[in-house]
Amino acid sequence: MKILVLFYSTYGHIHALAEAVAEGANSVPGAEVVVKRVPETLPDEILVKMGAQEAQKAFAHIPIATPQELAEYDAIIFGAPTRFGMMAAQMKAFLDATGGLWAKQSLKGKVGSAFTSTGTQHGGQEATVLGFHTVLLHHGMLIAGLPYSFAGQSRMDEITGGSPYGASTIAGGDGSRMPSENELEGARYQGRYVAEIADKLSR
Repeated sequence: MKILVLFYSTYGHIHALAEAVAEGANSVPGAEVVVKRVPETLPDEILVKMGAQEAQKAFAHIPIATPQELAEYDAIIFGAPTRFGMMAAQMKAFLDATGGLWAKQSLKGKVGSAFTSTGTQHGGQEATVLGFHTVLLHHGMLIAGLPYSFAGQSRMDEITGGSPYGASTIAGGDGSRMPSENELEGARYQGRYVAEIADKLSR
């Protein structure tokens, strides 16, 4: 049972969630979890001006995926930050290159899931994950979210990300807030949940 955690991260928030998702998936016996990232599309000079180049060094060692390899996995968990209520263009560009997989229905019946981040509490987290779901449904994938059985998404004692659509984190307007333990636990839960579903489907 092979599971891919595929992410794009600008400042490290999504990378932190991706590692937690992978940790959760790895907790399921028989799961072979791979973490990869999609290519950066912004030139280095822009990343420097954004203050992102230094942050990206923390996950530069993680290999870059190719669209064709998605067919090798039983489940794929996608992660990308929100840009104006939609997934970041880097991830969308990668998904736009999966037309060949769509033509062959190579992802049909595989489990798909998604997680995200925003700068504010109401910055489009749910819209972004639902946008992922649209793409995954076009591929014939089976959607898994973050069930309410993860009680952490109903907490009222702290500001937190997470919805029934998928795990998420709130980065803050200046990006200084990294994922809380509750948000990381939601990501672990989602990874474990996806792996459990993939395991049942593989039997």
